[in-house]
Order: sequence, then C-alpha cells, then structure tokens
Amino acid sequence: MAIIAITSSSSKNARRYVSAMESAGAEIRLLTPDEHGGVATEEMMNGVGGLLLSGGPDIDPALYGEEPDSNAGLELRRPLDDLELRILEYVLDRDMPVLAICRGMQLLNVAFGGKLIQDLPHHKSEKIDGEWESAYHQIFITPGAKAAAVIGMAGFFKVNSLHHQGLKEAQRAPRLMTTAYEVEDGLIEGLESPEHSWVIGLQCHPERQDEVPKLFGNLFLGLHERAETYLAAFAA
Repeated sequence: MAIIAITSSSSKNARRYVSAMESAGAEIRLLTPDEHGGVATEEMMNGVGGLLLSGGPDIDPALYGEEPDSNAGLELRRPLDDLELRILEYVLDRDMPVLAICRGMQLLNVAFGGKLIQDLPHHKSEKIDGEWESAYHQIFITPGAKAAAVIGMAGFFKVNSLHHQGLKEAQRAPRLMTTAYEVEDGLIEGLESPEHSWVIGLQCHPERQDEVPKLFGNLFLGLHERAETYLAAFAA
C-alpha cells in the first residue's frame, strides 16, 4: 500500500478525493495550507509515492503575470498556491507520479509557465430548484495519451464540468501536451508532461464517480499502482 499525498484547501474539500484513493487501496496523507504551510517539503513528502492535486479555489493570476479580473469573481487562496507549487516542484524533480484534477490541472499548467483564462461561462455547476447541479459536456481523449491507456480507451466521453477557469492552446505551457479537449469550444480538458513518466491532468472531476464514466475510476487505481512502482524502485 503506497502513500498518496493529496493537497487541498481543507479536509472537507478533500473528502471525495480521499474516498476515491482509499477505494483504490492507497494510504492518504492530506496536506492543507492551514496545517502544513510552515512544514518543510521533505518532511511532508517523506515516504510518499504519488501526488494528487485536487480541485479548489482559483489560482492567483500574479503567478502567471496578470492582474486579477475584477469581473471574474475570483476566489483566491495564495497559501494553497504556494504550498502546492513547492510540493509539485519536489515531486517533478523526482519523477513521482502526479494526478492533477481541475484546479490541479490548471496549477500544473501555471507551474510549467502557462497562463489561465480567468473566467469562462457555461462550464460550472448551476443552482436548479435550490440545489447545485453539475454541468456536463463532451470531451475527446486522444489515442496515445497516458490518460487513455490508464482509463482503458480513448475517444469521446460525457463528463462533468465544475469550473469557471481553464485554458486553450494560447494559454498552454509549451512543455505540456494537450491530451483531451472539449468538443464544442476546444477548451483543453487534459494535459500531460512528456518530460515525466506519469503526470496526468484532467479538467473534469473523476472523483465524483456518478458523474463520469466508470472507467475513469481507473485513474485512481493507476496512480496508486504507479506510486507503488515508484516506491519499490526507490527502495531498491
């Protein structure tokens, strides 16, 4: 059983991610800015075999050289940005496996030198009859993508959409590769790093398992398996 580090704004926000990874057989180390902001990266990551960057608040536009758009309704948490960026740097330097979800994928793009669109209409959940409901759209995962190999197939998938930020090709970090996109507007829905063994980013929320195809659960199994392989090689 490998330890997977999950970064999140809070334990409440992390619940679904923790549940998905525990169901995949992993042991969890939850890292939040309130609890771990002042902890050394090496201490936080001691014994960890993989990283899951979760969804959450918006990323500070200053990190990609822009001023906040006053009309974008940004919810910023800079201590979370700083925590995740230093953990991600540590992990990438060691070629540790990474699964980056929603905000996590956006952070991955920023960490590699990319930018974000600060506000996107029609991509987030809506309040219907007093209840928040996820939006949905069709994405295409390209053949040859690591995500497709892990999920078990490439092609078209109906997935949830719960974000108001994102990126297109103009904002993508050049060192990252687009592996999925939304069919209607070309928004990037998947990123991967060709420089690393297993760095997968997805814009949708596979931890909300009733809102995506069942095959997407393989992403959590795949992260755990890859983390076990990483730790075994490290110990050898």
